[in-house]
Amino acid sequence: MKIGSFDKQLPPPPVAGERKAGTPAGSNLAAATSGSATVAISSEATALAAVAGDGSFDAAKVERIGQSIQNGTFKVNPEAIADKLIANAQELLARTYR
Repeated sequence: MKIGSFDKQLPPPPVAGERKAGTPAGSNLAAATSGSATVAISSEATALAAVAGDGSFDAAKVERIGQSIQNGTFKVNPEAIADKLIANAQELLARTYR
């Protein structure tokens, strides 16, 4: 399965006053991206983040996997995927919801 090219660049962020495709002409994109918004994280989201771990990842491993995909040498281990899916399902079913 081909996922796509790693050479693709993300489009640049919109310039203040510039409209995104599909944005009504009267909307004020500059006000929406001014950085004045307030964000609040729910207690449920905080609890999920704590359970998920520290959020760190192995950048070197990600690079190795990306290179093996590009080289065509990446091998999928369906048994490992199935085992982890079953373990995740069992973990979800074992949780008690309040």
